Amino acid sequence: MKTLFLFCLGICFFYIADAQQTPAPDSVLQQYVGKYKFPDGSVVAEVTVALESGALTMASSAGVSPLEKQGEDLFAITQFQGTAKFNRDSNKKIIGVSINAMGYVLEGTKSDGSSLSFLAPFRNPAEYDFIWGRTTR
Repeated sequence: MKTLFLFCLGICFFYIADAQQTPAPDSVLQQYVGKYKFPDGSVVAEVTVALESGALTMASSAGVSPLEKQGEDLFAITQFQGTAKFNRDSNKKIIGVSINAMGYVLEGTKSDGSSLSFLAPFRNPAEYDFIWGRTTR
């Protein structure tokens, strides 16, 4: 009986230890979320990767597509018959994306939206009159 108890306790310990080491799927996918900007003259100026209901999507001026994981940092762009390969720096941080879709090859860099991102709606001063609190849209 004592042996059975210790065996069960050991199984529980390893199960809990494994569960703590395996990150939740959303936290793994969250690292890809953000805006990726492309050089001037590219087919699209930027794409936005979002996490919705546990799945990644990629949106641009060309449309929105689900991303389906194919490998480490490699995703299929299903609506545009292409792939997105996310690039990392030496610290394993996502810094860009390489897209190959519908005959186009794009290299984009992840924009760091952390600095003054709360001002994003006000980046075009011609559209806002801060003194009077009205928009000119």
